[in-house]
Amino acid sequence: MKTYKKFSKKLLVGICAGCLISFLLTSCLKTDNSTYNPPTALLSFIQASPDESPLDFYLNSNKVNLGSLYFGDNIDYVSAFAGARTAYFYNSGTTTPILSTPITLNQGTAYSLFLTGKSTSPGVLLLTDTLNKPSTSNASVRFVDLSPDAPAVDLAVQGGAVLAPNKSYKGYSSFVPLPAQSNYTFVVRQAGTSTVLATLSNVPMVSGTVYTIWFGGLVASTNNNDKLSANIITNAYYIN
Repeated sequence: MKTYKKFSKKLLVGICAGCLISFLLTSCLKTDNSTYNPPTALLSFIQASPDESPLDFYLNSNKVNLGSLYFGDNIDYVSAFAGARTAYFYNSGTTTPILSTPITLNQGTAYSLFLTGKSTSPGVLLLTDTLNKPSTSNASVRFVDLSPDAPAVDLAVQGGAVLAPNKSYKGYSSFVPLPAQSNYTFVVRQAGTSTVLATLSNVPMVSGTVYTIWFGGLVASTNNNDKLSANIITNAYYIN
């Protein structure tokens, strides 16, 4: 069992004020007498391939990351052209992709793209993110199982409710409400048992915030960097 907690940088989403802070890949296309703003979507990226070498991530010809991406790293939402795109993944400093895959992004929609699987058989999981404002005094949380060799798992509050039962590899839940408080401990257990595979301790659930907890790593790993772990990402939080 590994106890692990990783927090991403926070994306500020003031939906009620119409304000979204994100890094922009897109640009305006100008004509002589008008400015055209192409339709865009939001895309975040999570490096969940446990034994993969450091990576660079591209959308078509646009490099998204600034520094090399390691297992457990994530990029907050960026603005990307809507429509048919191709995601490319390279080992840092190389010119031949380890994986290229088409994705389709709909205008005005937020997505999370996970690189999945072992380095010998990488894949992706693209999820649509419903970033609805949680109800008063609540946060919301989603669970994604991305361990390629672990058995099916449950996500639960330690000593409390099961939030996402019986999720196998690439399985995921919807966002569910959770009362906001500062001291949650989440456990990832082998489904239907008390066997704990990973723990997130003393996690704050902030009112108005949307989170993803994802489970990854390898059961058989002897490398501390890619053993089973639970990770948390802040997708968005709302002001007022």
